[in-house]
This record gives sequence, structure tokens and C-alpha cells, in this order.
Amino acid sequence: MTSKPADNTDTLQPLVQLKDHNVALLFSNYLQSLGIKSQLKSSRDEGHVIYCPEDKILQAKTEFDAFILQPYADKYQQAAWDRGETVSLNADDFSLINNFKDSFLAHAGIVTLLIFTLCWLVFLGSELGWAQTIFNTLQFYPQLSMDALLTDPIRLIGPAFFHFSWLHIVFNTMWWWQLGGSVEKTLGKVTLINLLLISAIVSNVGQYLVSGSNFGGLSGVVYALVGFVWWFGYLAPDRGLSLAKPLVGFLLFWLVLGFADLLPVNMANTAHLLGLLSGCFLALFTVKVIGINDNK
Repeated sequence: MTSKPADNTDTLQPLVQLKDHNVALLFSNYLQSLGIKSQLKSSRDEGHVIYCPEDKILQAKTEFDAFILQPYADKYQQAAWDRGETVSLNADDFSLINNFKDSFLAHAGIVTLLIFTLCWLVFLGSELGWAQTIFNTLQFYPQLSMDALLTDPIRLIGPAFFHFSWLHIVFNTMWWWQLGGSVEKTLGKVTLINLLLISAIVSNVGQYLVSGSNFGGLSGVVYALVGFVWWFGYLAPDRGLSLAKPLVGFLLFWLVLGFADLLPVNMANTAHLLGLLSGCFLALFTVKVIGINDNK
């Protein structure tokens, strides 16, 4: 009788699948230089798959997103040298566009991609000269009333899809893709839709009550995702949905800077705070009240 050799990737989660061995080896070495356990497994059918622990998967994905844009950066080769290996890349080994496309689409589900695309279509339409028309369509109610809610319900969530600058939309949509994609892949599209709708309504209504209807952006929803992933990871760590403490600290610090009025742009601080709190509450509700069965 023979037994299959132990495969220690069983306790790890697949992070990314790459076509070229050198590229996969380079990034695997870099993860290990950061203290993230990483294992490269190759096969004829699957290509080269990098595995890492579930609790490090979000951090590793963030690192891969940076790596895919600058694979030739010195720090990646330095990590290989530190481990006593030399890995060389050339144009035949690495297709930046294809790998980025594969990584981008593989991480995000249909809801994540639809909202991402909608935000960018709205923004590009604004940049092409229709900013005021689009803003007037999506702007929160100038005066909130039951009649207004019934006749034009889109305005309740509409401001979330309108962004005022390139920095604004890049920051929000990339965090939406990263965190929203993780939520959708782990818990399903229904969970992400509920999170989007509830956090958009709560943050928009709160910001309206504080400063009126002249605001926009997905950041209230993004902060809800931060709160949700943060607390879900704390309450159900075995599900592999978590946010690294340094990232939580950075985003909370950014929130504090907004309230302290130390940033060069106007921030919808109330929307950010209420989004964060609604996300934390929804994580608690998901785990403790309705359970955490996948709802895809």
C-alpha cells in the first residue's frame, strides 16, 4: 500500500496563479522576506501557484498588486538574493498586461466589477463635460421628504457613485475592488449588495444632516468595508477574511486627520465615520445573528 506524500499547502490558501516560474519564484521570495509564509507549487495543468496563510491573504494580495506593476524593482531581486537565489526576468517571461488583467478579474466578483465600472463611467462622463448634469441626477435630495424618497429613490444612494477628482476615485475604487472583492468572494454577492446599500444610505443621510446635499464619493461605503472586514476577521478568523492591523491603523488615522481638518481637501467626515460604524455593526450582525453561511 502506498500513501500520497504530505502536501503542506493544505493549511495554506492559493493566492495567485502565474504562467512563468521565474515570476512566481520572485514574488514568493519577496513574500517570505516580509515574514509571510509562502510556498510555490508547480504543475503542468495549473501552472505555478503561490500559497500563503489565510490570515495573510489580504496583505499578500496588496503586495502582489504593487509587484505586478513594477516587477523589475530592485527590492524584489534583493529579496531573492537574500535567500541565496538569482531570478532574472525578461520580456518573454512576463506579460504585465495579461497578468494584471488576470489578477484584477480573478479577485473581483460581478457586483464588485459592476460598481467599479459604474463609478468610472460616471467620473469619465463628468470629465467629458457632463459633470453638472450627472451631479444633479445623483445628488442627495436638496430637501429630504417622503415624497422625494418615493419619486426619486436613486438619490438615496446616488452620491456614492459621483467623484470629484482623479485621486478621489482612484483611492475609493481600488479599496472597493480590494475589500469588496474579498467580501464577495468569501461571503457572496448578496452580502456585498446589502453592505453597499445599507452603508451608502446610512453615510449619505448622516452627511446630509450635517452639511447638506453637496457631497459625493464611495468613501462611506469603503469605510464600511473596512469596518466589516476588520470586525469579521476578529469575530470569525477561520473564514480567511481579515484586514492587516497596519492598514486598519492607516485608515483610522486618515479618518482622524479629516475630523481634525488637517487635510488639503474637504472630507465627508460624517459619511466616513457612519460608514465605518455601519460596517462594524453589519459584521457583528452577520456573524452573531444570521450566521456566516455563504450566500452567493
